[in-house]
Amino acid sequence: WLTSDNMHHQWLLLAACFWVIFMFMVASKFITLTFKDPDGYGAKQEPLILTAVTKVEEVHVPEEKHWSEEFQLTGKAFSGNLIHQALVHMERLELLRNVCRDTALRNLSHTAVSKFVLDRIFVCDKYKILFCQTPKVGNTQWKKVLIVLNGAFSSIEEIPENIVHDHEKNGLPRLSSFSDSEIKKRLNLYFKFFIVRDPFERLISAFKDKFVHNPRFEPWYRHEIAPGIIRKYRKNRTETKGLQFEDFVRYLGDPNHRWLDLQFGDHIIHWITYVELCAPCEISYSVIGHHETLEDDAPFILKAAGIDRLVSYPTIPPGITVYNRTKVERYFSGISKRDIKRLYARFEGDFKLFGYREPDFLLN
Repeated sequence: WLTSDNMHHQWLLLAACFWVIFMFMVASKFITLTFKDPDGYGAKQEPLILTAVTKVEEVHVPEEKHWSEEFQLTGKAFSGNLIHQALVHMERLELLRNVCRDTALRNLSHTAVSKFVLDRIFVCDKYKILFCQTPKVGNTQWKKVLIVLNGAFSSIEEIPENIVHDHEKNGLPRLSSFSDSEIKKRLNLYFKFFIVRDPFERLISAFKDKFVHNPRFEPWYRHEIAPGIIRKYRKNRTETKGLQFEDFVRYLGDPNHRWLDLQFGDHIIHWITYVELCAPCEISYSVIGHHETLEDDAPFILKAAGIDRLVSYPTIPPGITVYNRTKVERYFSGISKRDIKRLYARFEGDFKLFGYREPDFLLN
């Protein structure tokens, strides 16, 4: 009986040792990602000219990742699925860092931290959170989360849909509304995140929403932007249909697309690159969620930001986040290989930075 009892204690001690070793490995990987090699970002960035916006002085951001104190310091948070999730997100940040260092992709991965970028970042000072908006990736729900955290409404269910995007009434300040010193402080200290999805599927979503369904409260997409694209990029001048996906792809893949972007203004946020929206190689984000794994990523983000007990991410309808390969292939089936390659060339940075595969139909 004594021998059995001793063996039991030995097994418990061995299990505890393994747990300590595993936690040390996780912590080591986190530290590796936290204290990045400064040489990767040391060179002065050459800013991309996004739209006709005023640039602010480029912000130098220390290579830090800010997760909630509880998430970083206690073993309780690293249990079950959260261990796997923590490693997944660390690997995403490591991939981002490596692609940012790739000089061959520099023009596609780097941009200045301009007013255009700062306008995309929403602030929750109460809980020290910054959220960069990447349209067509379920951002409305994250805005609702921040609106509740900021105290404008007590629950997500109470927020009227017409308030969510009304930035004069929703209680969500943009980072651009602060002074340079206040901007730098928040970029240094706050938890920062944004969400991505397959770049081509996102473009299809933007096309359908803005030019096919065309919400009646946004008439300019159909009556101003679509005609501008058609005049420049439609091959068959006798065709009288509205904007076609082929026209849209040709516009986006044109290396000289910026002259139209200047005319369209901030409406282009629904289809320009994640790089241009959020400057991921310049701003040290804490977490980058993926739309395709949002069921796991949303709870992880709330936990990492230390707000999981205060608010929940709205229920995700079944299947809505799954990558629809058939839909993507159908939309691109009538597009010339030349136009698809030009489109991919523009969005290659987004594909590489966030681990999305080059589409099979582009390789065939």
